Amino acid sequence: MSRNLGPNPMHRSETASAATPVAASPGRHFGVSSYARPLAGLATVLVIALIVAVAVGLFRGDFTQSVPVTVVSPRAGLVMNPDAKVKMRGVEVGKVAAIDVRSNGDAVLHLAMDPSQIRLIPSNVLVDIASTSVFGAKFVELVPPEQPSSESLQPHQVLEGKHVTVEVNTVFQQLTSLLSAIDPAKLNETLGAIASAVNGRGHKIGQMLSDLDAFLAKQDPSLPALSHDLAVLPVVSNAYADAAQDLVNTAENAIRISKSIVDEQQNLDAFLISSIGLADVGNDVVGGNRQALTDVLDLLVPTSDLLYEYRQALWCGISGSLVNLHAPPLPEPMIKVLVYLGFGAERYRYPSNLPKVAATGGPQCYDLPLVPFDKAPPFVVADVGANPMQYGNPQLLLNSDALKQLLYGPIDGPPRNTMQIGQPG
Repeated sequence: MSRNLGPNPMHRSETASAATPVAASPGRHFGVSSYARPLAGLATVLVIALIVAVAVGLFRGDFTQSVPVTVVSPRAGLVMNPDAKVKMRGVEVGKVAAIDVRSNGDAVLHLAMDPSQIRLIPSNVLVDIASTSVFGAKFVELVPPEQPSSESLQPHQVLEGKHVTVEVNTVFQQLTSLLSAIDPAKLNETLGAIASAVNGRGHKIGQMLSDLDAFLAKQDPSLPALSHDLAVLPVVSNAYADAAQDLVNTAENAIRISKSIVDEQQNLDAFLISSIGLADVGNDVVGGNRQALTDVLDLLVPTSDLLYEYRQALWCGISGSLVNLHAPPLPEPMIKVLVYLGFGAERYRYPSNLPKVAATGGPQCYDLPLVPFDKAPPFVVADVGANPMQYGNPQLLLNSDALKQLLYGPIDGPPRNTMQIGQPG
């Protein structure tokens, strides 16, 4: 066999024969079966891609229905990202769908809540943005209130975030701002002064700490009372806040009084000196006559008791007499006397008519201080030694004791006959 190198007729014939199309021969087919394997491979790839997409969607929760709820917070933290968890009592009840920022700097968290869990969350639930650690990612913590509402959380309800956990970088930022405002030279001087102050005083500082520990140990039993005082402090503070204006007015009045005292200090000194002299004189008078004053006060006790018992009658009598102050005066200076002639009264009898103090019954006003017109108060019969109604004869009186003795028995006083008219008893 010879080898041909380069283009030659034999090489061209071989090339031409290789490019000649093959004619269909019996037993060879070009139909659907020739595309079965490529189509099966393409379907397998599509199924695998669909399974991966479904798995990713299930993992992201794209096929899960959610209820939108909005949380507005002063800030959301540096590591708060979408898909962050929403928890309540440690149970996941939703996730953060998106985070927006308002023009005033407030963070708006759009939550996607689990429909099966939202009916168990009260509408007045509290919201905290917390983290598992100082460096951990943030999540939304729903805190049950002390008095949960009977209504559950509603779709599109807006909640207000109360507390956001402080991040380490925020602490570092504030610490850096503080340190940048401190002058190193002054800080060194201050630390040197502190070192000089505590140098050689370790024993005293230790003793002070020991005394402080003992003092705090004594205060431990009073902690419940202190807690109670702190609990009622807001109420007391509100009361003082309501009365703040009155307290300010009182302070201003006290200032005016103080100025008046300063202006009148000379007169005040003279008054105090005079008071001291009066007290000395009063001490001499009272001290020298203390027994006499004691006796007088002791004698005034029955009189005071009687005045107290008849205070109502005294008030009625004085009030009734005040009517005369408003009565019109007489036309001319004179004494006006009303005189009438009546039936004779019983004569004075000894000893039954001797005056005595034995009336009882207490005070009686009888329409005083305003007595109605054309009304006479009744006569009060009392054991005072004189009773014009004793024998029941206020009309015409016959000067005969015989008839009286016959009717009423022996009568006090000497006997009287009809011939001795007007004889004194």
